[in-house]
Amino acid sequence: MSRLAILGAGGHGQVLAEAAEATGWGEIVFFDQRWREIQTAGTLANQQWSLGGTWDDFLTHYKMYDAAAIGIGDSVKRLTWIDQLTVLNVNLPVIVHPKAVVSRYAKLGVGTVVFAGAVVQSLASLGRGCIVSTNSSVDHDCKLADGVHVCPGANLAGGVTVGVKSWIGIGSSVKELVTIGSRSTIGAGAAVVSDIPDDVVAVGVPARIVKKANSNAQ
Repeated sequence: MSRLAILGAGGHGQVLAEAAEATGWGEIVFFDQRWREIQTAGTLANQQWSLGGTWDDFLTHYKMYDAAAIGIGDSVKRLTWIDQLTVLNVNLPVIVHPKAVVSRYAKLGVGTVVFAGAVVQSLASLGRGCIVSTNSSVDHDCKLADGVHVCPGANLAGGVTVGVKSWIGIGSSVKELVTIGSRSTIGAGAAVVSDIPDDVVAVGVPARIVKKANSNAQ
């Protein structure tokens, strides 16, 4: 039976686990810094899933697993783990829920996940550790750098470029050919109709910059 380790047992990690199960992964084991608390509370949606300990415990036993997936929403932590596990030659699979649609002409970087109802169209290129969430869409010729998070129901029109570690908020829309810089946040329900620079937060319809992003956290 194939064994998949997932780092992070919160909500995102559990959605990732369900997607992995749907694609044929067998045994799933979570590693989380709060594993004892989670075990005591019994908050795993599927009680068949097990907890293997902390992230350090995974590093001790990583050779026991066929692959690892990063169930961490924070882009900095996610990419840090991808870097670390790449050095260890850990398999970091792309996980695409069977109810998502991904063009065979799209490119998805290692550790990227695409959840149910999402669509990634032809010639789109996604970097390492991207998240394309439920019912979102990334249209043709889009270029998403490492660690981009496209939240549920967000829609990127054709030819959009998004820089490293940026966050595209729930229900937002991005006009064709727009460029969004690195480490920027697009607020929920925003409509992005012009370019957005690095390290800012933009909200509203049309989206306007309201403050600098906390670049220290990114």
